[in-house]
Amino acid sequence: MTEFLFILTNVMLPIAIIVFIGYIAQLKLNLDRPTLGKLMVSYIIPGFIFMNLYSSDIDFSLLLYIMLFLFIFALISYAVSRIIAAISGVKGQQTVLFTNSSLFYNAGNYGVPVNDLVFKSDPFAMSVQVMMVVFQNIIAYSYGIFVLSAENVGKFKALLGYFKMPIFYGLFLGLIFNYFQLTLPVPVISSLDYIRDAMIGMVLFILGTQIAGIKFRHLRFTAFIATAVKLLIIPAMALPMLLLFNVEGVVAQAILITTAMPASVNSSVIAQQYSDDPEYAAEIVMMSTLLSAITLPLVIYTALNIF
Repeated sequence: MTEFLFILTNVMLPIAIIVFIGYIAQLKLNLDRPTLGKLMVSYIIPGFIFMNLYSSDIDFSLLLYIMLFLFIFALISYAVSRIIAAISGVKGQQTVLFTNSSLFYNAGNYGVPVNDLVFKSDPFAMSVQVMMVVFQNIIAYSYGIFVLSAENVGKFKALLGYFKMPIFYGLFLGLIFNYFQLTLPVPVISSLDYIRDAMIGMVLFILGTQIAGIKFRHLRFTAFIATAVKLLIIPAMALPMLLLFNVEGVVAQAILITTAMPASVNSSVIAQQYSDDPEYAAEIVMMSTLLSAITLPLVIYTALNIF
């Protein structure tokens, strides 16, 4: 119980405070949320990803193993959530939104701060988290857009759109510089360190502004089911899979904790542009974010004690 209370007060509460500040600021100041989102995706996260990969001691064979695990886990998560959606009577585009809520979790502006606090800024743990952030962005902005696009905009063109994102280049260049042990001038490293240090506070603040911008009129029962799948069933599936794949230590802890993150705000943003029922995605994002304050500490406690 002492360890659980420690997680609540030292991990969840600091995160909740900054998110709440962002939420109130959005309500009072009506900030330009799209600009804040672009700031996060185009400036803060790419710099953060690059510096963590640049300065980490990366085992590239482990990196490939993690990506393979995440891919297989995503396929299984898709199949299970699809079955549960069918049993629950979810139909039409709501099925896609239901499934997306299980596939796309908030590994970035929620998962990164949690990782930083749980593992006390351990660069190795953060490098695992970075891989999950990148994987989530890849599937969100490729598959996530493909399945919701009502018009034939061209899937190949949509896929190319990901390679225009600064996040991809932060990943690519970070891995290249690390693998070939390239060095940057000290002033450049200092600048990028400032960006990395700004990551936690900024992305949590932006998360609060994004949550404040989510609008819906009512809560549907199947949205509660989707929330339960995301927060309970998905991490419950991840645990035996990690044991089966013989993933251990910090790697297993970081992956299990991240699978328990709420549905990504990206799923709501994508739904706003491509779905005829964006409120359904907003319901799931809002409920899973709020209820994760209860479920996530339990998963953190489980991960730290099993692995």
